[in-house]
Amino acid sequence: MLTVMERNISARDAGREFERILREVENGAAMTVTRRGRPVARLVPASRGGRRILTAAQLRIHRRSMRRIRKGWPLGLGPVDRDSLYERD
Repeated sequence: MLTVMERNISARDAGREFERILREVENGAAMTVTRRGRPVARLVPASRGGRRILTAAQLRIHRRSMRRIRKGWPLGLGPVDRDSLYERD
């Protein structure tokens, strides 16, 4: 997984500097385009080789979710492995 840094840019600046912005996005940056201070669009790199490119916030959420998955949720059953699921009494 790749991460990108995200920053804001006004619609006016995005229009004036589109070529530069496109190069930055191509190199991994992500931009939120704003109009009157409100987000209206996002420019993000296209995925590379089938790998999704995550923003820093998405990466934090992904890591937190993976920690929870690895830790597991207490269901009172104890550890369960694949072989025990198919055991017959």
